[in-house]
Amino acid sequence: MAKQPPIFDRALQRRRLARAVTAGAADFLLTWTVEELCQRLTTVKRRFHKIVDIGTPLPQLAQTLSSADQAALVIRLGALPTVLGAAPVLAFVGDEEALPFLSESCDLAVSALALHQVNDLPGALIQIRRALQPDGLFLAAMLGGRSLDELRQAMAMAEAEISGGVSPRVAPFADVRDMGGLLQRAGFALPVADTESLTVRYANVFRLAADLRAMGATNTLVERARRPAKRQIFLRAAEIYAERFSDPDGRIRATFEIVFLSGWAPHESQQKPLAPGSAKMRLADALKTKDIPSE
Repeated sequence: MAKQPPIFDRALQRRRLARAVTAGAADFLLTWTVEELCQRLTTVKRRFHKIVDIGTPLPQLAQTLSSADQAALVIRLGALPTVLGAAPVLAFVGDEEALPFLSESCDLAVSALALHQVNDLPGALIQIRRALQPDGLFLAAMLGGRSLDELRQAMAMAEAEISGGVSPRVAPFADVRDMGGLLQRAGFALPVADTESLTVRYANVFRLAADLRAMGATNTLVERARRPAKRQIFLRAAEIYAERFSDPDGRIRATFEIVFLSGWAPHESQQKPLAPGSAKMRLADALKTKDIPSE
């Protein structure tokens, strides 16, 4: 099969993340996501012994998991060298699309706000599933399809109005309706995908853009326009954004949709659907209804 062309410029992603970290990264969205992931993990009645953090932009997730269970080995794979302080975490530079882990080498794989930026998400999920021991857990969060929809609309309308065309400026994030199927195709058992939306308010679109730069989350699409956009486009986009997506106090809204994923490496102890024809009660009996004979 022909190799699919890349969606993202991964080298540019690393450079922009490095710039954001050097300048003092805006981490409020990652902090919220890490807290939510860890809260979900507390509902799993299991102790994990070898944990890998795959691609999370900053070390908060690995540090939090290490602090919660100091007996566990926590390994962090990130795009940049990591300064961890006193946290007992093994960290190294790597790529989510080329995982260095042996088959069945960990019992928990986690990732926060990273997988929406890979070019081959199905391939990355397959590699994660292979790295998990039987009955190991995968738990992740990534940006979903409704993220920054307000910005997408405002920029498209402004560019079409001023330049007569539209160039890609906001990444095509995954739809939650597709993610359960992707987990299943990657070989995960008991796959679950759900979403939560976070609304952040800003004084104007330029403050939003500043936060995106501080997250290292600006446009890295391969098909992005190489020439700087006209200043008039950004000014008009700011006007459209304020007209369509502002609150009565004048502040604008920015939506971040977080898609949460979970799945288990298959194991014989897990629940399985009954084989067709093996039910011990008829549906009509369970519902206390009468059969209607077919004509």
